[in-house]
Amino acid sequence: MNALTLNLQASLGILVYVMLATFVSSRVKAIRWSLVLAAIAWQFAICWVLLRVPAITHALSVSNQVVAALSAATLSGTSFVFGYVGGAPPPFALENPERAVIFAFQVIAIIMVVSALSAVLWYWRILPAVIRSIAWIFKRTLGTDGPAGFAITANVFVGQVEAPLLVRPFIARMSRYELLLLMTAGMTMIAGSMMVVYSALLANQFSNLPTQLMTKSLMSIPASILFAHIMLPDDHASSEPATLERPYSSTMDAVTRGTTDGLHIWLNVMAILIVLIALVALLNQGIGKLPWVLGAPLSLERIAGWLFSPLAWLMGIPWAEALNAGSLLGIKTVLNEFLAYLKLVDMGPSAFSERTRLIVIYALCGFANFASMGIQISGIAAMAPERRHDLNDLALRSLLGATLASCMSAAIVGIVAF
Repeated sequence: MNALTLNLQASLGILVYVMLATFVSSRVKAIRWSLVLAAIAWQFAICWVLLRVPAITHALSVSNQVVAALSAATLSGTSFVFGYVGGAPPPFALENPERAVIFAFQVIAIIMVVSALSAVLWYWRILPAVIRSIAWIFKRTLGTDGPAGFAITANVFVGQVEAPLLVRPFIARMSRYELLLLMTAGMTMIAGSMMVVYSALLANQFSNLPTQLMTKSLMSIPASILFAHIMLPDDHASSEPATLERPYSSTMDAVTRGTTDGLHIWLNVMAILIVLIALVALLNQGIGKLPWVLGAPLSLERIAGWLFSPLAWLMGIPWAEALNAGSLLGIKTVLNEFLAYLKLVDMGPSAFSERTRLIVIYALCGFANFASMGIQISGIAAMAPERRHDLNDLALRSLLGATLASCMSAAIVGIVAF
């Protein structure tokens, strides 16, 4: 299929995603379509500027060197602590050296390093300044203000529970729209630490991955605003200013506490992967005993592909590739994006065309899955117990909004980048 046909297909997808959100809108007549159009325009503008303007693209290419430097530095630490299991030269000859990479100790250990660095940058007031600058832009153009506006922008750098923590004193007084926006943005983006992990993991799948993932996260800010507004257009946001406390007492305190936080995330990622991969294997063993369909045994991946392939096609993916892309979308939604990215790596570069591969990377970039619903309800409710009912009521809407937001951003990058 030629690029024009695929772009028209993706344009149809953008329209369909908006229409799907209106089905769960609290009041369709209250939707401000000027805001919807502005949010879509912002996604195109961010994507075009970051990927098409040579000066910006060249400046952002430094992020590739940063990821390489972080990976090399982490390998120095893991080699010292874990020896050859952590990446040091082995004391014996290897027949298959490419299989000597231990995922837990050499790949995702970078989470702890990035977490510590993020804490230091927060203590030095660098991250808050960057977040406030980005939030100010969307306040002026899309009207997102106050603690919710700050928190959803912070999601570009921190996780879906860490961002609400930054505005914890204000959560009890947030409107339902602000809560929905907070939850939707949290599931639409990924934390900065995971951005570095996925950049390293997918380095052989696509060039300049740090820039691509940062672009996706920035596009997710207007996308989250768009879908939260469509779903709750008759609820008003507060204009209460966000005042932040300094969470660390010194640079060393930031390093130690950031490392501890990173350790918890690292252990959680390993535990979740072990359990989810085991559950998928158990499900596939059970499903595989059912009668074959279309000459092949049933599996969770095949079923997910059938269910999500229409969404994939609407992102501008040829139908011949939509089944595999839909399978990855299903794995992300039912399980998590980590497993979906690992599956993408296993498929190899030949599984998709360059255009489809980039679209899929954007679509998978986010925490939109059923487990995240539980994480957000329990995590945010711990900060504001009186909002638990609202959080439960808004959970499915936030999952739908985050899924549609990632699909829309993926459709837009296919139009802009190719």
